[in-house]
Amino acid sequence: MVTVVGRQWAYTNRHHRRSEARAESTNRSGVLRMSADAQDFKNALAHWATGVTIVTTCSGGRHVGITASSLTSLSLEPPQVLICVARKLHTHKAILESGIFAVNILAVEQIEWGMRFAGLIPEYEDRFAGIDFTTAATGCAILPGVLGWVDCALRHAYESGDHTIFVGEVLAAGSQSGAPLLYFNRQWRQLSEERL
Repeated sequence: MVTVVGRQWAYTNRHHRRSEARAESTNRSGVLRMSADAQDFKNALAHWATGVTIVTTCSGGRHVGITASSLTSLSLEPPQVLICVARKLHTHKAILESGIFAVNILAVEQIEWGMRFAGLIPEYEDRFAGIDFTTAATGCAILPGVLGWVDCALRHAYESGDHTIFVGEVLAAGSQSGAPLLYFNRQWRQLSEERL
């Protein structure tokens, strides 16, 4: 339970008293903020089931890409999506330099690509090796057989914490039917056949 006391947050739940050892900061309005414990945060968000995507871009004539689960539909008019990319990654720098990116939504049989672009198969120095990709409006890689893809021009970039929120205007898109690759509780998953 959280109660507001004057201009400060008072945590009355015993669980939150562990936060005394955590870093404190003050937001613009002067209200004291206390960050959640990092492991508690990761454990909570691990229970958010997501699809799996590969974000690609092309910078300096070279295609690069990463596995990502942070994709959100943002706007219909104009069509926009947002993705979040860690600032320490090479793909982050490449998106800023090129001003373009594509998002490929993986099917369940494309789990190897998800692992490859996440760096879990280190023997692939070139993550695109053997993948006969195409391009659309921007020249970013569109992977074959993916369930859906959007090809985007970067419109906004907002730094937040250790990531940047990239907003892209969708210039081209495509889709096909199939079963999605999912990620839940730190495991690769697939849908069951049962519908609710």
